[in-house]
Amino acid sequence: MNFRMTNEAEFNLAYEKSISNRDDFWDEIATYYHWQNKWHTVEKCSMKDASFRWFEGGKTNICFNAVDRHLKENGNRIAYIFEPNNPDESATTITYNKLHEEVCKYANLLKHFNVQKGDRVCIYLPMIPELVYAVLACARIGAVHSVVFAGFSAQSLAARIQDCGAKVIITADGSFRGLKSVSLKSIADEALVNCPSIKHSLVTRRTNEPIQLGNRDVEIESLLEEMGNTCDITWMDAEDPLFILYTSGSTGKPKGMLHTTGGYMVYTGYTFKNVFAYEDGDTYWCTADIGWITGHSYIVYGPLLNGATSVLFEGIPTYPDPGRFWEVIDKHKVTQFYTAPTAIRSLAKESLEYVSKHDLSSLKVIGSVGEPINEEAWQWYNDNVGKNNCPIVDTWWQTETGGILISPLPNITELIPTYATKPLPGIEPALIDEHKKEINELAASGNLCIKRAWPSIARTIYGDHQRYIDTYFTAYPGYYFTGDGALRDKNGNYRITGRVDDVIIVSGHNLGTAPIEDAINEHPFVAESAIVGFPHDIKGNALYGFVTLKTDKKMDETLIRNEINKYISEAIGPIAKLDKIQFTSGLPKTRSGKIMRRILRKIAEGDFSNFGDISTLLNPEIVEEIKNSRV
Repeated sequence: MNFRMTNEAEFNLAYEKSISNRDDFWDEIATYYHWQNKWHTVEKCSMKDASFRWFEGGKTNICFNAVDRHLKENGNRIAYIFEPNNPDESATTITYNKLHEEVCKYANLLKHFNVQKGDRVCIYLPMIPELVYAVLACARIGAVHSVVFAGFSAQSLAARIQDCGAKVIITADGSFRGLKSVSLKSIADEALVNCPSIKHSLVTRRTNEPIQLGNRDVEIESLLEEMGNTCDITWMDAEDPLFILYTSGSTGKPKGMLHTTGGYMVYTGYTFKNVFAYEDGDTYWCTADIGWITGHSYIVYGPLLNGATSVLFEGIPTYPDPGRFWEVIDKHKVTQFYTAPTAIRSLAKESLEYVSKHDLSSLKVIGSVGEPINEEAWQWYNDNVGKNNCPIVDTWWQTETGGILISPLPNITELIPTYATKPLPGIEPALIDEHKKEINELAASGNLCIKRAWPSIARTIYGDHQRYIDTYFTAYPGYYFTGDGALRDKNGNYRITGRVDDVIIVSGHNLGTAPIEDAINEHPFVAESAIVGFPHDIKGNALYGFVTLKTDKKMDETLIRNEINKYISEAIGPIAKLDKIQFTSGLPKTRSGKIMRRILRKIAEGDFSNFGDISTLLNPEIVEEIKNSRV
């Protein structure tokens, strides 16, 4: 069986084998990688108690497979082309040999500060090569990395450090974003006031702005030069933890999804190769941030496991102008391009001259990730970027899944705009109806679940396995519940219709409503609040806040709106700020006190057609009042 499928017959054969004889299927795929000891059991999984074990008895190391394995034959191959924020700053190339040296230095640095196998290391860095070095260094020595997106606030950073009990943080003086720079060190300092588990804060230089050094702080540039450029591999059991990555939950506390070594390695490497049809000599570019799962799986691990050459991009799509993406594709002759619908929609509103003046003929595959892509954006992407000549892989997956589960395969799957199309080998989707029964008809809609485990499924929520079971495995016993709704056509193609829980996808970021409401409710004038999503031309969804104030006195509403968004920005980060804030005298509630978000969602969307029976509400009159004062 081929590791990479190249035609429909090979795909059908692989999918059929992955379902009917999945142990043999994954056994064959796993042999593509280096294992110090082979496994004795391919998989032992139970949806009932959310217990998943893959390749038990096997010993490997994902850093060895991503870096060292390529050195003998391809050490001089380029692993990354680093494209800085400022286009006037030259791009730099990092070969696999260079990557190996830098990762070893970082690994030795961590050992110097007594980081050992199983210790958690928080990484709070911008999109610079040092972020990749730090991630792989942790994997090399068996430390568990927890990358926190560098746009998160001090409060969000602290919550993640506290939850995982990180021993060391790696951060930078600052980061560049377009014309702005952000002082990451000062944000980290604020977070660490409440993080006693952190013994050392290791600081690298990027912006060269002045920083304050405290007792725990170490500037690492000169220290790294003293570190050896070789470091022994720590061989890991297949089920040893690899990383913890936090995702928003419907409660205030973020969920630390724990991924382990062997299964995650096997699945991300396999899906990268097939979804992007990567071949030696290609140049791949994913525009995501490594602070999200897309960056973990398809900037770091997936590409490197396949010896790929990738663009590592520090900047933003609109700096110095909205042609930056297309200029970079032209400059580096990118062959596979993977970005978010939000970015596509944003750039589609700009003059086509920004696209047309660049040569995009190198592109072979273009992709979409983070949220469902609407048809208008899909067609613009196809016409103007792919030139009607590039398959669009509209990928569906989650932080919890570790890798892509549903996606077209280039030049194999029939493309249907807005459809993620077919499940990949090993993935068995199911649609569940309102009676909690699986729908057997092909053409149907329902809640999207997965029937059986796959190698890269998250193993638990760090420190709270019961929450993991309750969140994903109790709504529909025997299935993994994705939290998404989906349509399925008569040919078995899937279209994701969006979240069905209290998580809203804004610009591809999962934002739980509860922590945003908690932040708003800290404002001294706020009595209560409710957040819903509403359609947005660029972001896909934006946030609409219904806020009840504590007093009837006339106040400066603009000032309070600004203050509310400041509270949100400080508690979570600027990504969670509200686009619209409506002040209300109350919120529609059931007699048990539950806020009827369904009604608020319809009002936010401007859909007043059918609120259903509101007579049973505690305060039915409030619905008309809120409707009439919609902003």
